[in-house]
Amino acid sequence: MASMSDLVFLLLIFFMLTSTLVAPSAINLLLPSSDSRTMVPQTLNIHVNAERQLFLEDRPVDIDGLQEGLVERLEGIHNATIVLRTDHTVPVQYVVNVIDVVENINSLYRERHRVILATQPR
Repeated sequence: MASMSDLVFLLLIFFMLTSTLVAPSAINLLLPSSDSRTMVPQTLNIHVNAERQLFLEDRPVDIDGLQEGLVERLEGIHNATIVLRTDHTVPVQYVVNVIDVVENINSLYRERHRVILATQPR
């Protein structure tokens, strides 16, 4: 009986280890509601509304105008925090586009600006 329990524990350990190596093929994202209450100092706000229009603060811009506007407003500011506020119906690709613009600015000007996604408390 003791050897049988050892075998069961070995199998249990084997399956626990192999299950952590398997990556799920799909991720369910329920954005933008969250329970976290992380507060960071904000430098700029970018809005994407339900019609997928971009706004830098309150000024409407396109994706090229966003980069120009960010470079203009972040001049002389290091390690800025950019808050991205999106409607919950906006596809993730629009979020990635904004992050790409900020990363492009980071690489061109050797900065360390970051983008955080604003969420609504539940």
